[in-house]
Amino acid sequence: IAILYPMITNAQTTVIPDANFEQALIDLGIETGIPDGIILTSKIDTVTSLNVGMKNISDMTGIEDFVSLEYFWCFLNNLTSIDVTNSPNLQVFIPANNNIASLDLSNNLSLRILRCQSNNLSTLELSNQAALNDLF
Repeated sequence: IAILYPMITNAQTTVIPDANFEQALIDLGIETGIPDGIILTSKIDTVTSLNVGMKNISDMTGIEDFVSLEYFWCFLNNLTSIDVTNSPNLQVFIPANNNIASLDLSNNLSLRILRCQSNNLSTLELSNQAALNDLF
């Protein structure tokens, strides 16, 4: 136990309160077991592609720790907000058909494809998105 104690206490975790989000991660093989509301950050901080579209997810809390994301699909869920500010390498982002009221894409300067149609966006700031060439 004394040998394992430092590894257990130093393991960083990410809170995933939405059971549907965590189940999607289990289905993708990123997580194992049953939804318990937490995941080891080391299992998600190197994920570059994530498709959790059509999974009845209403809370994407925890997505902030997916810091290596380049391709992210979360379309056709029940999202009202999503934080991708910690994913600076994001190139493809598809949050279409949700209830999102605002998107902060100021840190996503590599974004090439954005499909955010059918949300509740009233404004969308894209002036820093020089790489963006596909927008819906």
